Amino acid sequence: MSDAVSALKGASFDGTVTVRDAGLQGMITLRGDLGSAKMTKAVKDATGAAKPGQREITAKGDSGAAWMSPDELLVMVPYDTVADALAKIETALKGEHFLAVNVSDARAMFEIKGAGAREIIAKLCPVDMAPGAFEPGSIRRTRMAQVAAAVWMTDAETIRVVCFRSVAEYVFGLLCDAAEPGGEVGYFA
Repeated sequence: MSDAVSALKGASFDGTVTVRDAGLQGMITLRGDLGSAKMTKAVKDATGAAKPGQREITAKGDSGAAWMSPDELLVMVPYDTVADALAKIETALKGEHFLAVNVSDARAMFEIKGAGAREIIAKLCPVDMAPGAFEPGSIRRTRMAQVAAAVWMTDAETIRVVCFRSVAEYVFGLLCDAAEPGGEVGYFA
């Protein structure tokens, strides 16, 4: 069996912000009735975090959950604990209609860090990145140029991006191009 590697094996770029491959991340697509008490328990059992509300992300340490649609969450746990998290979800949701799938190797995650992180995403996505409109704890599913992506802030200067692994190199290129020195717009400064 081969060793797991992240999509771009730790690639990074230093420009107006730092763009880096965030490494391996355990990710589970969880679909079902987000309003059920069993779903709330499943998220808590698997991540230690609360179930997120609409367009929110919750985290507890290295784990968390992100709202993706009215019946879908993205559960994130350390890469090597996905099987355990899936077992906890299946136990908590026994008797309910749900779908829980390990999508860790089908996704890539990037981190954009620096004072201009909002501007980099605003150049590429139709998301209102203004302070007050998009804050830590917020998540948006959107388009990044020509591909699907999800973006959220972990703190005031750090944004995470998740995309399909098959377009990871393209997304990394977009982020690096947007972060090239000299391209600052300064809208959020």
